[in-house]
Amino acid sequence: MAPSADVFHLPPDHSPHRSNEYSSKSLTTTEVHEITNTSPSPQNIPALHNPTLILNPSFITTDFDGLRFDAAAFNQLPSAALRHTTPLTPSDSGAVSTSKPLSPVYSTHLISSPYNTPDHYLDLSTLPPPSRLFALALTALQPTHPAYATEPYTSSLNFPAVLSILQELCTREGVTWQETSFYVVVFRSQLRQAVDQEWLYRLDSESHREACESGGLLKYWFGKADLEGERRNLATCE
Repeated sequence: MAPSADVFHLPPDHSPHRSNEYSSKSLTTTEVHEITNTSPSPQNIPALHNPTLILNPSFITTDFDGLRFDAAAFNQLPSAALRHTTPLTPSDSGAVSTSKPLSPVYSTHLISSPYNTPDHYLDLSTLPPPSRLFALALTALQPTHPAYATEPYTSSLNFPAVLSILQELCTREGVTWQETSFYVVVFRSQLRQAVDQEWLYRLDSESHREACESGGLLKYWFGKADLEGERRNLATCE
């Protein structure tokens, strides 16, 4: 496995743009999986009363493929209908009330990886606004074509859609984006024939749990190795 660290640099403005610095310098990789053309869009995002509250992870699928390839975590952004029937907070002040319990429908815990299980969530209440907004936008991350493991990094994942959602979130919260940098790590790997995949997943899950315990990642995504081909895969984290 060959990791590479890059900086994702978002320039200041009302509308963030993808930077050319957001690229991979690591080895190449392959992957085959059916990729849909239904990418989340800004039109699906309702306005939030309390920006740190989202739909409880228990209402979202735990299916790996749904979280990896269909951006299922994007559904944590509460629906407009639900928002109007149950207030996110006792008031619209934006502060979490300590005197009244919030509905269990809502949570500050974001599914930021394919692991929708306790100890793997990102707590939005601990993040500064730029990181929180970017983490929310990254719930829409998914591959754009089946060959994401070998094709160029920036064209293999739907970053234009992610940045469009980030722009919409900034607009709805009245945030003027300031110059911000994020570190990006890209892993390209090739599985050996004799590898124990169940054990590999357990190691990966434990590593991610430890990362969450240490503060968390804004996003951790990995694909599925093509076991009938070159057994290559792609993983990335921000």
